[in-house]
Amino acid sequence: MSVQVWIMLATGFGIPVLAAMNGALGRHIGSPAVAACVLFAVAFSIALVAALVTNPGAVAKLPTAPKQWFIAGSFVAFYVLAITWIGPDMGIGKAVFYVLLGQLIAAAVIDHFGFFNARVAAITWTRFAGIALMAAGVYVAQRA
Repeated sequence: MSVQVWIMLATGFGIPVLAAMNGALGRHIGSPAVAACVLFAVAFSIALVAALVTNPGAVAKLPTAPKQWFIAGSFVAFYVLAITWIGPDMGIGKAVFYVLLGQLIAAAVIDHFGFFNARVAAITWTRFAGIALMAAGVYVAQRA
């Protein structure tokens, strides 16, 4: 497997860990919103260092980027707030199941239509069956 695959697997591993840890912090301090703010402050600091180390000149290109692409940050905020509030009550596994299901559906639609300059990959019957099988597998794993 390529390094990129390992990085994405680690990213997937981190999502439920993030959910559990941030949910625990939110409950401990009595505020999921404050826990989310702490998460964003830490994430911003790390991302800023990475940006400055890897390509500090990229900031100059921001004014030329389509403004609607900046809305992506709202999806991160929505995810973090939702998983921090709902995850501990629903259970991290069940909450992440629904997140994964939403990701599978959205990713297939984005790829099919090439939204946001994504590489086009049509939803064929084979791809649909694979996505359905993945969704079924996640569902079965949660029911076990």
